[in-house]
Amino acid sequence: MSQLHNKRTAPQPGTDSQDPEAGFLPDICSLRGLFAVVVGAELLAIVLVLGSGKPVRDFWHSLGLLSLYLQWIALSGVGLLCLLQRRLSGHGNLMLALLAWGLLLAVTALVSEVAWLLFQYLGQERQLGPDGHPGFLFKSLGVAAIVGALLLRYLYLHHQWRLQLLAESEARLQALQSRIRPHFLFNSMNTIASLIATRPELAEEVVQDLADLFRVCLSDVKRGSTLGEELELARRYLHIEEQRLGERLRLEWDLQDDLPLDARVPSLVLQPLLENAVYHGIEPAVNPGVIRVSGRYRRGQINLSMRNSLPPEGSSRRRSGNQLALVNIRQRLDGMFQGRASLTESRVDGDYQVRLVLPHPGGDA
Repeated sequence: MSQLHNKRTAPQPGTDSQDPEAGFLPDICSLRGLFAVVVGAELLAIVLVLGSGKPVRDFWHSLGLLSLYLQWIALSGVGLLCLLQRRLSGHGNLMLALLAWGLLLAVTALVSEVAWLLFQYLGQERQLGPDGHPGFLFKSLGVAAIVGALLLRYLYLHHQWRLQLLAESEARLQALQSRIRPHFLFNSMNTIASLIATRPELAEEVVQDLADLFRVCLSDVKRGSTLGEELELARRYLHIEEQRLGERLRLEWDLQDDLPLDARVPSLVLQPLLENAVYHGIEPAVNPGVIRVSGRYRRGQINLSMRNSLPPEGSSRRRSGNQLALVNIRQRLDGMFQGRASLTESRVDGDYQVRLVLPHPGGDA
């Protein structure tokens, strides 16, 4: 167990997480990215038809032709970018933007030529505009150049915003790592001291648990973690608290055997939540309290819940919180999973419950 957090695995291909420092272009090869491209092309078609000045009676006919034309360009561009994504990722942001913009113009020119030849073969080239072949090609490339430049600019600004969010989140995590409550360390040392004379083997276990906990808190936050490592760290933390609180704390674990322990997660995603459960639910209570940790995996999602009892309503022993841990974890989940993970709070039969939902590919149907 002493190797906790020393071993790291690389992100698996096809996972939902994306390194924001890898480049500003999103993963358009995914189903979500493809859907965004298709919807964006259709919205552009509607705007162009509405602004074309053609009679309203020809709206659907014009929209159908333009939609087909723009979807050809959009899907061809996506396919080409997916094929070249690995080659493009090694360039800087400026070169990456120029290459992507150039690829978009090249695809637009190619599809425009194919569309013109097809309509010319059918004798319907007048439907592509009154300016003939040069005018049709010029308008197509002009619209593609402007829309492509605006889109790349938006993606770059969004990427910069994500980097800033990640930096702020990492700064907060560093603060979170350094603020393990002094009373926890003091009480843990007292617990160890009391166990040395009566149960030296257990005292050694608690020392090892405390050492592993602080090793994680002093590690590089950018390295990330796995679900198995986070659960092991949670067990070690609760083992320390169990020795300190004795009968005042009862633990209940309900983890399915098929949980993907190799799933990538942010560091310190569970321990701060359990620390809150002890601090706000167990310590101030007069009667013994319970912490229940459960985990399920189905349909490509990991569902974790941490539920703890609370002091009675209106009790003066209730403690208020500043939500620092929750805000930090939400930000880091958003940075790793781009909105596909969630952290929610609720009250269940008088208990406080925190639920984590994390995406992980390869789930059962």
